[in-house]
Amino acid sequence: MDSNALYDKIMDIDPQIRFATIADKHGEIERTGHRQGVTNVLTPDESKKSLQRAIDSWNARSDLSEKIGKGRYVLAEYGKIKRITIPMGDDHLIYLTTDVSADHAKIIDDTLKLL
Repeated sequence: MDSNALYDKIMDIDPQIRFATIADKHGEIERTGHRQGVTNVLTPDESKKSLQRAIDSWNARSDLSEKIGKGRYVLAEYGKIKRITIPMGDDHLIYLTTDVSADHAKIIDDTLKLL
């Protein structure tokens, strides 16, 4: 599935998904965007830095995968948003932000089903 089609399907999962990015594990963005009408919490530069931190953390965790198994996702909940990182194979990540009240378990499960 190409990045544009996957992005569209992810954004259709739940209206509480605020932002989605599909990037490779080096930080090269293939598709990104905010839901129409959503006020951005971070500036574009801050969003890019946050994505890079998520990628760096994911890559660091992958170093332990032989011992603990491959990661399925990472969820971080903050006061204003939830951030979800999901691997796409060995080379890409899906990076989502949602409203705090979003059903993250459903969003994660439905996103994994797309893969």
